[in-house]
Amino acid sequence: MTRVAFFAPMKPPDDPVPSGDREMARNLITAIGANRAQVDLVSNLRLRDSKGDAVKQDALREAAKAEVARLIETLPANTDLWVTYHNYYKVPDLIGPAVCKARGLPYVQIEASRAKSRLTGRWAGFAKSAEEACDAADVVFYLTAHDRLALERDRLAHQTLAHLPPFLPDEDLPKPSDCTGPMLTVGMMRDGDKLASYRVIADTLPHLTAPDWRLDIVGDGSARSEVEAMMAQFGKRVQFLGQLDRPALKHVYANAGAFLWPGVNEGFGMVYLEAQAAGVPVIAQDRPGVRDVILPGSYPAPEDGPVALAAKIDTLLTDPALRRKTGAAARDMVQASHLRPAATDRFWAVVAPLLEDHA
Repeated sequence: MTRVAFFAPMKPPDDPVPSGDREMARNLITAIGANRAQVDLVSNLRLRDSKGDAVKQDALREAAKAEVARLIETLPANTDLWVTYHNYYKVPDLIGPAVCKARGLPYVQIEASRAKSRLTGRWAGFAKSAEEACDAADVVFYLTAHDRLALERDRLAHQTLAHLPPFLPDEDLPKPSDCTGPMLTVGMMRDGDKLASYRVIADTLPHLTAPDWRLDIVGDGSARSEVEAMMAQFGKRVQFLGQLDRPALKHVYANAGAFLWPGVNEGFGMVYLEAQAAGVPVIAQDRPGVRDVILPGSYPAPEDGPVALAAKIDTLLTDPALRRKTGAAARDMVQASHLRPAATDRFWAVVAPLLEDHA
């Protein structure tokens, strides 16, 4: 049995707070392990510096050194491979390359990104470490076309670059929606990009002309009061469902008429895949990353503003047949490319030859 060391420096898969990063890390463990591999979560150390704080970066480097020393000594002797999920300038993998060099392990990265522009400024040291970690990887899996551009530009000769589309951990699609329910939004309520997406929604809803529209919102977080204040003007048309567990969320998707999330600075967005798996048509803005996981079509650009996004919503809300047709096509897309079996096959097709070379 192949044994894989797994590390997610952005957010460990056993973190109690829901997020797309946590879900993707969990999904990767499931997909990699589906090929009769044992996947070990080898460290829970978080290496994220969100503010460019030199003191914090120094502290994280010291903690990483201790983890490297521990893992060189304690990593099981039959470990075959190291996989790191999400290495970038705010969260460099300060552990994997050193352990792999000491133990002679092949090193794989998933969702790595390069940012030469960050080699100066507050994150300069971390950006350099992220670049060095990228350079050390034998294989780098990219999830979106946007990430591929810089990875291809700076790829070293020894390195394999491969596409791994974002995916859900399921083998089959869930119950489909009949697309007659309210619109649905699913998103954490926190400052920054998530709050910015909620702000776009609040700016868009007043421009709707479709009669009797409704919106259910799933999510919670430190900015919930701000989101509630934004939506107060719409009264009972907007309902807050709070944070839901996976079974409850699947039930909500199965009763949604359309899924609304602008996607401000989303890496890609697991929620889009979840909605489309249930046959729910997506309403989003045309943004890098987002366009990799939504059904190809015509989506308004962010600079087109709330009126254009409202027009897109109105088109779907006033045409039930179009909602069902679009949702069914999106469901087929997820079935073909964004479920666990496809991800397992793609991962091991690239990694198996690497293991043979290191045997």
